[in-house]
Amino acid sequence: MSPSDFWLRLARFQARSPWLVLMVVAIITTVLASLGSRLTVTTGFEHMLPDGRESVLELNRVAKRTAGVSTLFVVIEAPAGTDRAKLREASTKLTADLRAIGDPWVGSADNGVHSSIQFFEKHGGLYAEKSVLDQLSREIEAYYQYQVQKELGMLLDESEPPPKPPLDREGLAQRFGANADLVDRYPGGYFESQDGLINVVVVRSKILGGDVDRGAVAIEKVKGVVEQAGLSQSLPGAKLGYAGDLYTGINEVKAIHDDVKEVGILGAVFIAGIVLLYYLRFRMLLLTLGSVVIGLLWTAGFAYLTVTTLNTGTAFVFTIIAGNGINTAIIFMARYLETRRSEGEVVAALATAHRETFTATLCAAVAAAASFFSLQFTDFRGYRELGLIGGIGLLLCWATTLLTLPSALSLLERVTPFAKSGTGFLARLRGMSEQSFGRPFAFLVERAPFIVFVLGTGLGLAGFASIAFSNREPFEYDMNNVRIDPKSREEQIRVSKLAESITGHIGASGMAIVVDRPEQIAPLRDALYARRDQAAEGMKPFDGIVALSDFIPDNQDKKIPVLLEIRKKLVKARSRKSISDADWATIEKYLPPENLAPIGFAELPEGVATPFTENDGTRGRIVYIVPTTSESTDDARYLLRWAEAYRSTPLPDGSRIIGSGRAVIYADMWSAVMSSVPVALLASFLAVACVVLLTFRFRMAAVYVLATLILGLGWMALAVVLLDIKLNFLNFVALPITFGIGVDYAVNVVWRATREKRFGALVAVRETGGAVVLASLTTTLGYLALLGSKNLAVKSLGTAAVLGEVCSLLPAMLVLPGLMHWIEQQKSAESSSEPQPAQLSSDEGRKPT
Repeated sequence: MSPSDFWLRLARFQARSPWLVLMVVAIITTVLASLGSRLTVTTGFEHMLPDGRESVLELNRVAKRTAGVSTLFVVIEAPAGTDRAKLREASTKLTADLRAIGDPWVGSADNGVHSSIQFFEKHGGLYAEKSVLDQLSREIEAYYQYQVQKELGMLLDESEPPPKPPLDREGLAQRFGANADLVDRYPGGYFESQDGLINVVVVRSKILGGDVDRGAVAIEKVKGVVEQAGLSQSLPGAKLGYAGDLYTGINEVKAIHDDVKEVGILGAVFIAGIVLLYYLRFRMLLLTLGSVVIGLLWTAGFAYLTVTTLNTGTAFVFTIIAGNGINTAIIFMARYLETRRSEGEVVAALATAHRETFTATLCAAVAAAASFFSLQFTDFRGYRELGLIGGIGLLLCWATTLLTLPSALSLLERVTPFAKSGTGFLARLRGMSEQSFGRPFAFLVERAPFIVFVLGTGLGLAGFASIAFSNREPFEYDMNNVRIDPKSREEQIRVSKLAESITGHIGASGMAIVVDRPEQIAPLRDALYARRDQAAEGMKPFDGIVALSDFIPDNQDKKIPVLLEIRKKLVKARSRKSISDADWATIEKYLPPENLAPIGFAELPEGVATPFTENDGTRGRIVYIVPTTSESTDDARYLLRWAEAYRSTPLPDGSRIIGSGRAVIYADMWSAVMSSVPVALLASFLAVACVVLLTFRFRMAAVYVLATLILGLGWMALAVVLLDIKLNFLNFVALPITFGIGVDYAVNVVWRATREKRFGALVAVRETGGAVVLASLTTTLGYLALLGSKNLAVKSLGTAAVLGEVCSLLPAMLVLPGLMHWIEQQKSAESSSEPQPAQLSSDEGRKPT
């Protein structure tokens, strides 16, 4: 059976049994769409690295041991003039109401450090130096002896000034007062600003920030209690805000979900709009979009079966697939309509459309899929999953289009046949619309082919030169430019900074390390500080190290006898009326307890121990590495330096402490990106080159296509330099996928040109050019929709990809046909028997073969 017979039989089957084809497709689509609806989106850079990466394994290990507590801040901002006591009263009542919610939603709620202050007031002496305590004991003894001698009239020299009383706050509280910093930082023990107008309630929940459903319930429960508290009545004009890792985590996931929906809707509107503008027929719009929607639903089902969840890098892949996956439908439809108008028969038009577009669209789909699949050669999970979903998705869109579109077309022809030709206004308008997309390109190619070729080639060479000789920094190091747009969360950022500054929340910016044994902390601290101190000034990787052991006083066995002796003297002095009631009120709260015993991890108050407590209640094995400043964590170069400082630390006993957290995760992610760049680019180009060479059987046409692709990269390089676009972990993928998607247009132009006998390049631009431009516009608009994302990394991907599209289309529609047409002109000039280009009429050029 010849190829022509095969396409004719396929067309007959699709035209005569459309319901059978569509029914089978509908069953498969229903099953896969049901699976695809279960897809979820996860945030966090760790979801973009391989699960086997050491930093990811350590992050998961630490999370399992420490993730039992997430934080939610309730920030109350009262207007000026509000009574401080009234705000404290309202905050205290709210704290009690929140505690009543109970586990797992609210494990604890506090509006201050009262228990910590009380603890340190009674145990403050243990934190003083032994020499200070000895001196204090001697001063108390001297003062007491002075008072006794004075009362008995036994002073030898009454003119001698009395010793300074050691029993006021300056003499006793400051020396005992390990809580002095707490009192200064937390007025009255409350989480409040110094002016008393801002009060914070800290809620600790056992719901993780990544648990969207239960986290949303926890937040709603807290908000419900806050509303019932009636703060608007007790504190008129008060402003409420929420922050903390629970609130931020839930909102980030919600923002991604909303972003995916909004970007998807925007992309669909863009694509539908341009397709409708091209055809000016709603039925053509429905047919074209229907075929790609089926492909997307199949892709969603496949994605669920392979990756289960989407991440920041893959959540928007369906918009990309839609923009490019619709190209097959556009090319097929254009060829079908062209043939239908001239030949009339549905089956013949379907067969011709199959025969004339199958190879070109298959080449384009396989090349685009191959560029996505090239990401499988990288060590970056985010890229690999993006490449897998994108590659399979494009192939599925191609397959579902050729499977369903012909049957749907033939079915629709039974209801409302397409006219062979039309003379009415609407028919003429439709013809003008379809031709107008390619007409400007044909105009330039026909009249100035050599000039177009020279200018286009010059721009490409300038682009490669700009990359080679530019001193610009190509990579994005500002972390704010790869997150949710700060402008869309300004209030959340403000409230977060306010809450963290007031509460001094330890885990806000520090990285946590979990050791196996508490005795490993001391050598770990020594090793890390040695690294820090070796760094040049201004290049310090971190500021300090905080562990629960920092709150355990030293030399307790030597201090306790002195403290008990001090207590004994003070109690004795009080019993003898040597201490006034006013002084005793100051002294009593600092008085060491009668049963004073050594302090261990278990004795420390919850307010101190909570950040260092694991899920099972174990204390003392968590260490925080504190950055130089909280702002420095927004600089990726600092994150890389910070990560290397604590990523892996060998100890003298032969053990090795592994560090993780967002600093190490980002460092590993960026390392994976850097190592992936040359691999992905080379793999993508080689894959696309192989597809093109096989499609055109290693003929000169393949050279034309690949040369156009390389030229487009030069244009893109020039645009990147001129617009100062920086590469980040996400927009980098625009480079390798541009190879496959961008080659689509050159393939279709060259394929049509080689099928024409006379002036093929000009015919290709005139006839196929409109469909090629439409195909590019749908892809471009799919990318353009990404610019509507609130995530700046996704937005940068959209920018880079749009540039890639433009820089792939223009060379394919101008420079390539310009060169081919100029060569044809030269050959035509050498033979007087062939007509000149000017003699080629529009009608002759549009006649199909």
